[in-house]
Amino acid sequence: MQPLIQKIHIAQDSSFACRTYRTPHFETNWHQHEEYELILITEGQGTALIGDYVGNYNAGDIFFLAGNLPHWFRKAHHKMIGSAIVVHFTKQFLGEQFLLLPELKNVSQLLTGTINGLQLQKNLRNKIAREISALEKQKGLNSITRLLYCLHTIGISNEFQIITANFSLNSSTKENSVIEKVFEYSLKNYLKHITLGEVASIAKMSIPTFCRFFKKNIKKSYFDFLQELRIGHACKLLQSGNQNILDICYNSGYNSWAHFSKQFKKIKQVTPSQYRKQFKPD
Repeated sequence: MQPLIQKIHIAQDSSFACRTYRTPHFETNWHQHEEYELILITEGQGTALIGDYVGNYNAGDIFFLAGNLPHWFRKAHHKMIGSAIVVHFTKQFLGEQFLLLPELKNVSQLLTGTINGLQLQKNLRNKIAREISALEKQKGLNSITRLLYCLHTIGISNEFQIITANFSLNSSTKENSVIEKVFEYSLKNYLKHITLGEVASIAKMSIPTFCRFFKKNIKKSYFDFLQELRIGHACKLLQSGNQNILDICYNSGYNSWAHFSKQFKKIKQVTPSQYRKQFKPD
């Protein structure tokens, strides 16, 4: 399975693209493209793999991704409908000199800074969701001004989570194909016991070689990546019901409460019970 360097179609009479991608066109595996991406998830939920970030996504979430940042929005179940409104544009979509205007300082910093990926939150997410939904129907000058408004509003806000920064992809096409196979295997099996020997075999490498390979390309150890998948699953269970937290521990691939609790707090900065309280109505 070869990784996809995606070619984004931008119409000749437009400087950027905004369109809905819905199943089966939503399903694009680990891929990258030179265009920046502003994506509003409209249907479905699952795991977002963005550079070195691993986390959940749900309908209503919005992500801003820099150009050439590899990513994969993988649905929780293959029969689920996935859909998103996606805006694609290049850094120079308004010309190389345009970003030098002092009025566009915040937009320029957003597009040229070291932050590769953001997840919008709170009022900013709601505001940009309305703009993206309207942008898909806009043409001509109105479409440009609306996109600029989105970028400016994000640029001056602090209502977002930085999900990846200073991420650069140095791997070859062959290496990316291996990464995708490892991701695919991990996403299917992360609730089970996985050994380094198993995943190194998928990559057709020795264990030490695989560990170096994964750390070089994903900027973290394989077991850190695996823990993030499992804690992400636990977060979904904590948000969605009243299941006993100890049961959630065991249902998330852990066989030790102490280890689960320690890893959860390390990744989410709160205990499982504190995390659950954030999603309970007052």
